[in-house]
Amino acid sequence: MTLLNSLLIWPDRPLPSLLVLLVIAMPFMYAARHPVHALVRRLFRAFENPLRLASRWLFDVANRLRTRNREVLFAHGGREAKLVIDREFERVTLLVQRDLEGYPALQRKIMDEITRIEEDYKKSGEVPPPPPEWVTAIQAIAAIKATGDGVVEDILAAIRDPLDKIYNRVVAEYRAGYQERHGLLKRALPSWRSLGQTMSQVERGITGLHQSAVKIDSTVQKPEGIFSRGAKTEDSLTASASAQFFISCPVMLVAIGGAYVNYKLISLPMSAMVGGGDYITETLSAAQVSSMVIILFETLMGLFLMETMRFTNLFPLGNLTEKMRRRMMWASLSILLVLAGFEVALAIMRDTIIASDVALKQSLADATTAAASSGWVTRIPTFGQMVLGFTLPFALAFVAIPLEHFVNTGRIVLGALLVMAVRGGAISLRVAASLVREAGKILVVAYDVCIFAPLAVERWVAKAWDHTPELDKASGQGAA
Repeated sequence: MTLLNSLLIWPDRPLPSLLVLLVIAMPFMYAARHPVHALVRRLFRAFENPLRLASRWLFDVANRLRTRNREVLFAHGGREAKLVIDREFERVTLLVQRDLEGYPALQRKIMDEITRIEEDYKKSGEVPPPPPEWVTAIQAIAAIKATGDGVVEDILAAIRDPLDKIYNRVVAEYRAGYQERHGLLKRALPSWRSLGQTMSQVERGITGLHQSAVKIDSTVQKPEGIFSRGAKTEDSLTASASAQFFISCPVMLVAIGGAYVNYKLISLPMSAMVGGGDYITETLSAAQVSSMVIILFETLMGLFLMETMRFTNLFPLGNLTEKMRRRMMWASLSILLVLAGFEVALAIMRDTIIASDVALKQSLADATTAAASSGWVTRIPTFGQMVLGFTLPFALAFVAIPLEHFVNTGRIVLGALLVMAVRGGAISLRVAASLVREAGKILVVAYDVCIFAPLAVERWVAKAWDHTPELDKASGQGAA
């Protein structure tokens, strides 16, 4: 303030003093107009260019990250599609081995059934034997006309009685034949039913194969889109990965909650086993570390169990033989069973410790209340802790499945978020560079406003100078 007052002509009247100083400085400012403009432009350009370079670098980083994320996304999609196709082919293989591998025997069975039915049908459809020769003789005798002769009448009567007997016997044989054919048809009924069941079985197998073929066809279209690297496939894979990521997140939270409950169940008895007063650090006891190690070991065994059972693909176990993989599976399952049994024992120990603590508090308080009954109702919490202690290690084993989806899709989702953040930073830097450039222009215009009078004179002189040749030309024409 003192320096400013010393510069003023009239210290008690700052505004007139500033105006007078501006008028005095205006010619000098006009003379230094172009160097000042250049200085302002260079000064603000010195800030603008680094901002633009940083923005461009961030855009390049974002593009490289997006390209890398795209490669990871298509690789993940291709791996998922391959697993789906492998499962479908495995299902088709099992279906073929189960149903169509025994197709020759099945075909033979069908042919035997058909042959048996055909034979029975032929037997049931046999034509009656041709009439014997005596039928022709009887027809000739029957053609004899009755003349009233008693001898002829006797002969005809003698012939009629044996004929009736023969007719009755033939009818009986004919009915017996029909009964036999009906019996054959009735005996063929189980064969028809067996044949129908066999054909239904074949139809189910063929239908399952057809459905698997349709699903494989629809699944094969996905790798084709992945190989073509289309935008539609990229959007579909991104949406699928995001959905898997946001589904696996709450599942992982539930698993963490289960691990915390397991930790609370075993921390108290572990303090009695390893010593409650033993501390590794100032705030971390040995019992807490032991409990966390047991839970982490159970989770690790669960990961190996899921990996060896081919439910997950987190570790490169492709170089293991099937025999070694099976051994690892049984080893992991055995260790999990041992740890589950250990937690059951810890649950019983925890209940004993709590009961002893309650009894101690009652004895210290000189309680006169009767002791609680030791019925099965009082053992329910113990049973509940034993069940939790046995099931929680196996429940933690299944964390491997959502963990695989969380890891695989988290890389894609976090990569997309990182690309968005980098692009946001690049846009912010570009906006800042534009603001710096506009601020420089505004400062240049403000400088010109301060020297508006010399600039107005300059424009007036320039305008007059531009009109002078025309006036001279016009005056020259008038003189001519």
